[in-house]
Amino acid sequence: MNKVLIIVPAYNEEEAISNTLYSLLHLKNEHPSLDICVINDGSKDQTSTIVKRFKDVILIDLPYNLGIGGAVQTGYQYAYRHNYDIAIQFDADGQHDAHSLQRLIHPLQKDEADMVVGSRFLKKTDYKGAFSRRVGIYYFTLLLRSLAGQTFTDPTSGYRAINHKVIKIFANTYPKDYPEPEVLIHLSRKGLRIREITVNMANRQGGQSSITPFKSIYYMFKVTLSIVIQRIVKE
Repeated sequence: MNKVLIIVPAYNEEEAISNTLYSLLHLKNEHPSLDICVINDGSKDQTSTIVKRFKDVILIDLPYNLGIGGAVQTGYQYAYRHNYDIAIQFDADGQHDAHSLQRLIHPLQKDEADMVVGSRFLKKTDYKGAFSRRVGIYYFTLLLRSLAGQTFTDPTSGYRAINHKVIKIFANTYPKDYPEPEVLIHLSRKGLRIREITVNMANRQGGQSSITPFKSIYYMFKVTLSIVIQRIVKE
């Protein structure tokens, strides 16, 4: 196996982080070259204290909350500075399936892709999300198809893996808020290979999502504007 870093951004995830790390450490036992790095994004609960109990987990404590983009980019910067071949974004809240991880990175190991996105909708899975969330996902699928010329069935999925080439890009430039759809068109502009594979995802296993109904509207507007601007700049 290549040198792989699993990046786990965490903000107030004390209810779920232990089970998430146990599932990842089980994989590490099978693949010693795999490292786990939790980015504690200024949590106000016991997230950091809990992670410190896991001696085989790297912990980066941010002094204040940067948001998902800043936390994940911190992980990518760590991956770049320590020369990892592959970096994987993995949610702290228990939604992502650790058993899918090997299939996620396989196309990178075979040099068949630069980024691999875990999709809940490429094929039928057990995932059942809120109707409003499914509508938002479908909206971004249509938007990216029209602007990037490629269909992404799950453009908001945070379960994704990238190779060293993309690690370098993300270490230098990464969107601050709700980055998942934005980086797809950013990499598409650069002619990089993006592939989806089917993964199972569960519902959040603890805590609360930071995306409220109001933030969802703001999210769709902001990301749409950013994606359209990227397309205009390209032309």
